[in-house]
Amino acid sequence: MAGEALEHLSDDELCALALAADPDAALDVDAVCLWDWIDTGGIHPLPEWYMPAPLPGPRRLAGWRRRLIRVNVGLIIVSFVTINAFGLCNTYGQLHF
Repeated sequence: MAGEALEHLSDDELCALALAADPDAALDVDAVCLWDWIDTGGIHPLPEWYMPAPLPGPRRLAGWRRRLIRVNVGLIIVSFVTINAFGLCNTYGQLHF
């Protein structure tokens, strides 16, 4: 549909078109971004901090970093088990005798 034809549609007609559209339809090869199609005069509808560009996928940690994390987590668990084995309480981060 051309942009001029959309100006003459009422809200009810636009709603009916939206409900009748196929949500799984593939985009046309010549599809244009809505914000490029509508002339906003250089004003972005949403600020960049509101919807930033998507981040790349998660990075894989190097092998030595993974091992270091596992060792640190293991030491923390072993320390809590050891403290509890001696009958001491470390629930709130302060060691009580």
